Amino acid sequence: MKFKSQRVALYYFYAALALFAIQVSGGLLAGWIYVSPNTLSELLPFNIVRMIHTNALIVWLLLGFFGAAYYLVPEEAERELFSEKLAWLQLIILLVGTLGAVGSYLVGIHGGREFLEQPLWVKFGILVAAVIFLVNISLTALAGRKTAITNIMLVGLWLLCLLWIFAFINPDNLALDKMYWWFVVHLWVEATWELVMAAILGFLMLKLTGVDREVIEKWLYVIVATALFSGILGTGHHYYWIGTPGYWQWVGSIFSTFEVVPFFAMMSFAFVMVWKGRKNHPNKAALLWSLGASTVAFFGAGVWGFLHTLHGVNYYTHGTQVTAAHGHLAFYGAYVALNLAMFTYAMPVLRGRDPYNQVLNMASFWLMTGGMAFMTFTLTFAGTIQTHMQRVLGDYYMVVQDDLALFYLMRFGSGVAVVLGATLFIYSTVVVRRREVVTPGPANPLPGE
Repeated sequence: MKFKSQRVALYYFYAALALFAIQVSGGLLAGWIYVSPNTLSELLPFNIVRMIHTNALIVWLLLGFFGAAYYLVPEEAERELFSEKLAWLQLIILLVGTLGAVGSYLVGIHGGREFLEQPLWVKFGILVAAVIFLVNISLTALAGRKTAITNIMLVGLWLLCLLWIFAFINPDNLALDKMYWWFVVHLWVEATWELVMAAILGFLMLKLTGVDREVIEKWLYVIVATALFSGILGTGHHYYWIGTPGYWQWVGSIFSTFEVVPFFAMMSFAFVMVWKGRKNHPNKAALLWSLGASTVAFFGAGVWGFLHTLHGVNYYTHGTQVTAAHGHLAFYGAYVALNLAMFTYAMPVLRGRDPYNQVLNMASFWLMTGGMAFMTFTLTFAGTIQTHMQRVLGDYYMVVQDDLALFYLMRFGSGVAVVLGATLFIYSTVVVRRREVVTPGPANPLPGE
């Protein structure tokens, strides 16, 4: 840790990991409800469980991004944070808002818009926290060294926070409502978050491989250009069936096809940097997570997204388990694994426990990644069968759901593996302490002396 104010990032990471535990637990419960639909049906209905699962995911990823910014921006700018107190205030507001939102959901108070269910006061709290963050991180960056990593990170986070304003716009017209809704949901995960992902991945490659900064920066600018080019008009693949003009079917299909490119570029970037790298960094676990994130993101967000993004295919697959397969692998690869890569790299430094035993951490990677891959394949097959039975043959929805019971049971099994992997990751980063290195001498004789 080069700068004292970087320590605030550690507590963002702790908060993120706590919500990560809640998120995967909620997902496991939701998976079991698919197997046994009456589970907790009165005490904790499925719609509330799913709400907690998805909202916890979004918030802990954001906490991870904010923590990553508070760690890497001082290091890139070569100066302390503008205000460590503002960073603490922002964290408190976000945690109070999160607890308030979950408490509201448990008693049935929510906005009803998927992913944007937060009560109005929580939305305002998030907006205040976003403004605090932008002021703090921007003044830090502007007063210090300017780098491509910092610039891309700032553009992504500024756009991310500004797009949150559309969460307050809720027109009576359903088609307009959905258009504004996708301005937040799509332009977050398929545009601005990709910029944040590229910046964090670039920072990790810089630290882990030792490749020249100029090489990394050239790659980053290409990635960012393709992400914004494809992502903005790629929003059109959500406009197919919500009452918008028919030209969106062509705009969405064409530009969504290009959305594969930035994820392929990020995967290529990570592997080329490791290949060119001349540094044998001791943190192999962070390198594994970085390579894994870029690879799984390409398959989950790129390949699985392309599978059903063309309007002629989406006409049949829309809203089936094919969508769930894409969503799970895309979020895991692009953002979950990337955040965990950053945690794996930064937390040992922040806690002063580097080097440490990385075997448990790497085991958690394979457990979670293997579980998520199996879940994706399971849901893909389930969605293919569902599409044929429900959309082609015209069978009733609940009849089809009964016929998919075996797939839902397998999906639950893969969820168990993901939860075990998440538990192992949290244990390896938070609980396991640094191994003591004993120097032989009069005070510490070797065994047998």
